Amino acid sequence: MSLKEQITEDMKNAMRAKDSERLGTIRLLLSAMKQKEVDERVELDDVMVVAIVDKLIKQRKDSIAAFEQAARQDLADKEKAEMTVLHAYLPARMSAEEVTAAVQAIVASLAAKGPGDMGKVMGAVKTQLAGKADMGQVSAAVKAALAG
Repeated sequence: MSLKEQITEDMKNAMRAKDSERLGTIRLLLSAMKQKEVDERVELDDVMVVAIVDKLIKQRKDSIAAFEQAARQDLADKEKAEMTVLHAYLPARMSAEEVTAAVQAIVASLAAKGPGDMGKVMGAVKTQLAGKADMGQVSAAVKAALAG
């Protein structure tokens, strides 16, 4: 079963269970997926779905920071609940050690040296680690590898 089919099944289950919070979040995700399909005229595969989930989680993190800064804990809690639902659709993330090892291997294979090669390395890293690791963590690992 593809990730897209799994999300659709989860929506049906949430409807049956009358779980309105979970249902709302899943509908947001399905809406974002449908928008991507219509805009780009493509059929989404699991990698593309994970990228959409990643994007939605990043939006939730930004919103949580803004709501907490504005002392709106009620809205921050709602965003955290949505983020928890979205995390269920991500594959297992790589540990910090695994990310560092993978980045160092890519840097060595590209013979990259210094911060000037950051773009070249990030391009290669994104294709290999997309959906498997937090890209913020990956970017920090690339900076550290190129600085050393």
